[in-house]
Amino acid sequence: MNPHGASEGSWYPTGGAAQPGPVDVINALREFRTSESAMRRRTRSSMAMGETDLLALRYLIDADAAGVGVRPTQLAARLGVTSASMTSLVDRLVAGGLVTRQPHPSDRRAVILRPTPGAGEEVRHNLDQLHSRMLEAAGSLSTEEIRAVMHFLVRMREAVDAVEAVPAAGTR
Repeated sequence: MNPHGASEGSWYPTGGAAQPGPVDVINALREFRTSESAMRRRTRSSMAMGETDLLALRYLIDADAAGVGVRPTQLAARLGVTSASMTSLVDRLVAGGLVTRQPHPSDRRAVILRPTPGAGEEVRHNLDQLHSRMLEAAGSLSTEEIRAVMHFLVRMREAVDAVEAVPAAGTR
């Protein structure tokens, strides 16, 4: 087991070649994702929030900064959760003092969710260190390296997006 929580060969054994190859790239990407997931768990734990709660709060903070109000139904669609789950999530965020429900400006029946001023500060405080270190690492790359990394990440996203869901056993 390496410091990133993966076995030494990860899922794909390295070719043992003197020059790194595609398998080494995939293993390095996997280790980055493992480290990033661990950091996000630490952040959620320090804020006593679940992953969906943190995603919802970040979305509300971004929307508020853009001057856009978000209805609970819009947030549920964005997060891919049911209306019952959204109600529980919003109740938790409101009880935690992170979000407020405000009347919709043109629809008396609807509410708009807004982050409290302290919510944005708390999230920024917890994520600023991460973002500054990531920007520092990216800033150390040459323009050519940045183009190569961006090309690679776009290709990886396309590869992942192209994978179709396989039906679970017994549901075919």
